[in-house]
Amino acid sequence: MSKILDNNYYDLIISNISAPAYNTGDNITLMTERNSLLHIPRTGNDPCDLGLHPYHYFPTLYAPESTISIEKSGIGTVQRNPFLNLMGTGILVGVIDTGIDYQHTVFRNNDGTSRILSIWDQTVQSGTIPEGLTFGSEYTRETINQALASEDPLSIVPTTDTNGHGTAMASIIAGRSVAEQSFTGVVPESELVVVKLKEAKQNLKDIFFVPESVLCYQESDILLGIRYLLSVSRRLVRPLIICIAMGSSQEGHNGHGVLSSYLTYIVQLPGIGVSVSAGNEGNKNRHYFNSTTAAPFYNDFELRIGENDNEFSMEIWPYAPERLSIDISTPNRESTQPVYPTIRECRRFNFIFTQSIVWVNNITFEEETGDQLILIRFENPLPGVWYFRAQALDNAPFSFHAWLPADNLISNETYFLNPNPDVTITGPGNGSHQLTVTAYNQFDDSILAESSRGYTRSGLVKPNIAAPGYQIPCAVPGNQYGTATGTGAAAAHAAGAVAMVMEWAIPRGNYITMTGYDINSLMMRGARRSDSIIYPNNIWGYGQLDVTSLFEQLAFI
Repeated sequence: MSKILDNNYYDLIISNISAPAYNTGDNITLMTERNSLLHIPRTGNDPCDLGLHPYHYFPTLYAPESTISIEKSGIGTVQRNPFLNLMGTGILVGVIDTGIDYQHTVFRNNDGTSRILSIWDQTVQSGTIPEGLTFGSEYTRETINQALASEDPLSIVPTTDTNGHGTAMASIIAGRSVAEQSFTGVVPESELVVVKLKEAKQNLKDIFFVPESVLCYQESDILLGIRYLLSVSRRLVRPLIICIAMGSSQEGHNGHGVLSSYLTYIVQLPGIGVSVSAGNEGNKNRHYFNSTTAAPFYNDFELRIGENDNEFSMEIWPYAPERLSIDISTPNRESTQPVYPTIRECRRFNFIFTQSIVWVNNITFEEETGDQLILIRFENPLPGVWYFRAQALDNAPFSFHAWLPADNLISNETYFLNPNPDVTITGPGNGSHQLTVTAYNQFDDSILAESSRGYTRSGLVKPNIAAPGYQIPCAVPGNQYGTATGTGAAAAHAAGAVAMVMEWAIPRGNYITMTGYDINSLMMRGARRSDSIIYPNNIWGYGQLDVTSLFEQLAFI
């Protein structure tokens, strides 16, 4: 078995500069131009392995971010304009998600053949492994067409989408027009390249105290998916638009994570566009912020823990230069006493009057960001209100953010009692150059209450743009149709718009060096804005997506 599939091995993200020192056979997997995976044996099931190995070595965990108007965003007008008629011809759309129902009508041409160029299913190990990778199965369009022509397609191409999220996102971007269903994707003549992610390793879930039953994916597999998409794009010499409709509240919310940083890099390359979801954490009460400017230099805050959250983590990120200690008390007021910052110490706390266990890593210097990180992990926490005291060791003003896990990694029964809805953009939406898309209700022009808000922890303007994200028509597995709501659907909608501009620029020869970052700037300039709101802001970014306005501006160039 490949070590990347073996739960007895951790997959740790390291720099390629340091990779040669560890390279002793198959324990290194090249991930990107910058990073590799180091596969090391897992000696047991000890949460303090995070401490033995740095926090940023462990891949972040991601979850899907969606549960229609083409006219509202100006896309229908551009499709019908005889001088534009931009349908995605010549563009590759890359979707990294839960897979795709390749048998669905919306992913076929009129003659019944597939519009999918290739699928890399990371979960199936019986087929041909993609060149340069070490696991999964690749299915080309030729093989997919053979499957579609057979009586038992899954016997030839056994890839499915049991969740439906990936099928929905792909159809919003690139589903072909189906008149009897009044359905069309944004760029119905583009072609798809799909990555079906394998679920995160249980050992990574164990490290971050994610229940075994929770569906989530690891950062390293998304990065390998991007590597695959880029390889197809380069081989075919075709522009590529990547949609990532997943998010995470781990890391420092400042774009320094490996995935966020890499997307920032590739979107500056000609012919590569990237659309990512902003997150659905705006009304979940999972973020807390404090700024203490006067003595006494401590802050008390409270967390209500629900009965069904038996294991989860929480991250506290202070701002430099202050260093904080943390004191944690159970609902019956048993206390850990202050836990002070160290380099890599991991401490376990048991309590006398409850079966709760708490692990605390108060990391004075988190290597990826240079900031302090207080990682708190709970096992069988007593339901009720827990109490925390953060105190400045230098007896000076301080401020910090605290985040709970995003999406389905925790229930809505666990929340801060005095939450802050701002700075809730999920990764990789905190990166500086990728298009970060929030969602609004296209029927009444209101922002979705769940849409995450900016800015980033470092003050960068995010989100960039708002796109329709309420009950967006989509395909669902089984040749059915439904709707999708959330910032994932909005990111898919915006990805289609990016593909339109890329088609105008490169296949049609109007601007052959166009980058995704260029397109993001055009979208922000052409956004529709209300006279009563100041832009940019942390809710709408630069305004509502308006592709018609974008092309009107291009007419004057």
